[in-house]
Amino acid sequence: MAIEVGTKAPDFELKNQHGETVRLSDLRGEKHVVLLFYPFAFTGVCTGELCALRDELPKFVNDDVQLLAVSNDSAFSLRVFAEQEGLEYPLLSDFWPHGETSRAYGVFDEEKGCAVRGTFVIDKEGVVRWTVVNGLPDARDLNEYIKAIDTL
Repeated sequence: MAIEVGTKAPDFELKNQHGETVRLSDLRGEKHVVLLFYPFAFTGVCTGELCALRDELPKFVNDDVQLLAVSNDSAFSLRVFAEQEGLEYPLLSDFWPHGETSRAYGVFDEEKGCAVRGTFVIDKEGVVRWTVVNGLPDARDLNEYIKAIDTL
């Protein structure tokens, strides 16, 4: 069960595609966060979703908002994926301990060994203000994220 609106977002420390450590708590008080979990790099639906975000990036990475995309892929895979698709926002690896952050947010599919499509809009104080969780085959509507961000 995914964490609910009004809940304090669990902190995490993950490596991005460049091997740099990213902590949710480092953004607290500075930026709203769009935290997006996706199953795997290099898959059709995931690539489509992440490229759609790339194409609208100024709405998701700016002075007020930071997009963080999390999968259970290794940081090495994420680096190749980011370079191949021109993704210039942080792709975070929840590879080891496998799925720890995905589990903390309630979006890890134990049977498949990956995160489902969960999105959390977190305010500057670290509180979840909007969320949507879709199954593995179901793409999300990024216009819904934009609406959620606009309400903050």
